[in-house]
Amino acid sequence: MYAVVESGGRQYKVQVGQTLDVDLLPAAAGETVELGQVLMVGGDEEVSVGQPTVPGAKVLAEVVGEIRGPKIIVFKYKPKVRYRRKLGHRQSYTRVVVKEILAGSAQAGR
Repeated sequence: MYAVVESGGRQYKVQVGQTLDVDLLPAAAGETVELGQVLMVGGDEEVSVGQPTVPGAKVLAEVVGEIRGPKIIVFKYKPKVRYRRKLGHRQSYTRVVVKEILAGSAQAGR
């Protein structure tokens, strides 16, 4: 069974046991979070597509911890005027492990 969930403005296809890095969530390590924006749930033969979300569907995930992404260098440069600006950025993420996908009471879609 798999599901397509939305978290932080991004969509992820998830399965039970999968490790996922999502935008920073206000949860501590060891807590269970609910990803409620389930856009699609698929199983062996039937697929439920939400309009926009599948009613009653939830994805439960356990927070492993917070991580930081790779460093991104932002370099601004204008020729002939001695203008140079160097900035670095590292995005913070929350690493979660998908524990359970609850399909809810949705009708079978396309």
